Amino acid sequence: MLSLSEILMQDHGMQSFDELKAELEKRAQQGEIFFQMDVRPPFRDTPEEWEEILETVFTSARPS
Repeated sequence: MLSLSEILMQDHGMQSFDELKAELEKRAQQGEIFFQMDVRPPFRDTPEEWEEILETVFTSARPS
């Protein structure tokens, strides 16, 4: 299971919520099946509805 904290720890150069979305999309396209949101993204531009946005990015990027 892919966790949000794992993504954040592995990519220290990430600077924005948009970069996080792009990385999550890439991981989903590479075959990740499950995604857990265990921490709030620490970026200044993280929107209030970040959980819904990340869930949508992940599920829409997964191969059918």
